Order: sequence, then C-alpha cells, then structure tokens
Amino acid sequence: MSGTLVLGAPLTFLLVCLCGGLGATARFVLNTSIQRWWNRAFPLATFVINVIATFCAGIAAAAFFHETVDQSTYLLFVTGFLGGFSTFSTAINEMVSLARGGRYAVAAWYFAATVVVPVGCVALGWMVGSI
Repeated sequence: MSGTLVLGAPLTFLLVCLCGGLGATARFVLNTSIQRWWNRAFPLATFVINVIATFCAGIAAAAFFHETVDQSTYLLFVTGFLGGFSTFSTAINEMVSLARGGRYAVAAWYFAATVVVPVGCVALGWMVGSI
C-alpha cells in the first residue's frame, strides 16, 4: 500500500498504549453515564460499549481492506483504542455474577445477546465501511 506509515516498534508501542488509554477513558465515561440512569439487572453499559466497539471494528476492518486507512492507523484504532474501549472480560464476569445471583434468565439472555449482536455489528460496520 503506498503511503503507509511505518512506525518503529518503540513508537508503535507507545502510541498503542496511548490509544488504549483513550479507549479505556471513553469506556469509563460512557459506562458511568449509562449506569447513572440504568438500574436494572441487565448490564446495559457493558453491552452498549461492546456493541459500539464491534460496529467500529467492522468499519475499521472494511476501511483497512479497501485501503482507505493504512496498517498503522488500523493498528492504533483497533488494537489500541477499541482494545481499551471494549470489555469482553467484564461482560463474561457480569454473566457469571448474574448466574451466581440466581438471575439465570437474565444471564442467559445477556450471554446470547453478547455473542450474537456483536457479530451482527461487525457485519453492519463492514457494510457501512465498504460504502
């Protein structure tokens, strides 16, 4: 790909860390904002964050595939920002906590939604990024 910025390993490492920190900060702000008004058993904040992240990952993958962005930009955004923003481990922990608390139906629904919806979001993001 012409015009691809090739970063040195130390600079790439630092930029991925910076982007990951920005993603984690964005996750914290969005998570806190949603939790202020959502007080039900379903962990909406984590779900919304992962839906947004997978949609954005789909757009980024399509942009990289169609050579709209270079590999470094893709790496910084997907590995860095979205890696810090999305939170699959928290989703799994919330599922286990729901089940341990006897909320089996909510845990099962959350599990299904956490697996199915993000796959659709990546596909939708890919379609949007391919336009």
